[in-house]
Amino acid sequence: MSKKLWGGRFEKETDDLVEKFTASIDFDKRLYEQDIKGSMAHARMLARAGIIPKEEAAEIIKGLLEIKLEIERGEFPFTCELEDIHMHVESRLFEKIGPVAGKLHTARSRNDQVALDLHLYVKEKIAEVVGKIDELMKVLRKLAAENRDAVMPGYTHLQRAQPVTLSRHLKAYYYMLRRDKERFSKALKGADIMPLGACALAGTTLPIDREYTGELLGFSRIYENTIDAVSDRDFVIEFISCSAILMVHLSRMAEDLILWSTSEFDFIELDDAFATGSSIMPQKKNPDVLELIRGKAGRVFGNLMSVLTVMKGLPLSYNRDMQEDKEPLFDTADTVIGCLKVLPKLLSTMKIKKENMKKAVEESFSDATYYAEYLVKKGMPFRAAHEVVGKMVSYCIKKNKKLSDLSLREFKNFSKLFDEDVLDLSRYPEKVKNKKVL
Repeated sequence: MSKKLWGGRFEKETDDLVEKFTASIDFDKRLYEQDIKGSMAHARMLARAGIIPKEEAAEIIKGLLEIKLEIERGEFPFTCELEDIHMHVESRLFEKIGPVAGKLHTARSRNDQVALDLHLYVKEKIAEVVGKIDELMKVLRKLAAENRDAVMPGYTHLQRAQPVTLSRHLKAYYYMLRRDKERFSKALKGADIMPLGACALAGTTLPIDREYTGELLGFSRIYENTIDAVSDRDFVIEFISCSAILMVHLSRMAEDLILWSTSEFDFIELDDAFATGSSIMPQKKNPDVLELIRGKAGRVFGNLMSVLTVMKGLPLSYNRDMQEDKEPLFDTADTVIGCLKVLPKLLSTMKIKKENMKKAVEESFSDATYYAEYLVKKGMPFRAAHEVVGKMVSYCIKKNKKLSDLSLREFKNFSKLFDEDVLDLSRYPEKVKNKKVL
């Protein structure tokens, strides 16, 4: 038998440079579990369909389980000569059980085999990511419940706008994450399709049972078109796309926390365990964890662009270019899960400086809209109320006062519609909680 499992047609050995250039084992060896799982299901299907004897299927499955243990114990040798995880497993199976191993590849190609491995991998990673999102949402929900009365400035254009509660600000991220969960749930539908049985692209004349294989592997449906089955990477793109949107949200959250931790804002203090220092400035406490989350968002965006670019010009069906989908996929999964692991602990341990937040509200005229709305409730058109309160703000700036410092007489100098109840508007928590839309 040729050294290469596909080498019967070739008269020359593969050039060493070509072996190194084309090998994917350095990164696709992480698919060993999915590859072996798929191979065992395929062997069971071949036996059930009467294509190979049940005894041989059992021998193949036993050998595959032994190989899985060898890999998990770190005893399995990987080499670029065998290119990828599929050929490593099959070659080792030949060593263990002899020629019977050659029957495993009946009615199968590496094209549908790698597609299967990726479908299984993406399904698993979606479940893991959704679980981590749930953990982060739980922390945000807890923090929001604990900070219903913590008033802070809301911001537009990075300028103090209107008072909000910290609870409302945190809930904004909660709802972003809830949408992320919904997106990943939709992406799961694209990954939950079984490609095995498509072979290289045209299926097989052998009496295989694709539905049975799909059932063994936990798929809800199978590909209706064999060419589509081996050439589809939409599910990879969808996973990375959902991850990119998720990273936008995590990056924005990180940016808020970075700003709030500065001495200019001083709304929070990060726990020492989730900050770093400077090699030259002893006083520094840097939000490096958050900065890395912000930076890693760009990394995931790049992974999405990479896979889109690989796929955009490929003719049907399978092309070796598609080997380049794996590193962006693996890196995206690792990056997103890493960020989702660290953020809940960082949020749970940070110190919230409620008094500093409230002081920022009082110093910023962020309550001005409340006074305009007060006048609207008294019958004044909003545009007129906007002008009146704008003049009040200008007056306060000149007098070094806050709106809440004004006396009733001063209020009435701007509009006779102001009455004693206007003085109640200085109670920030109550005002913020009484907003009609949360």
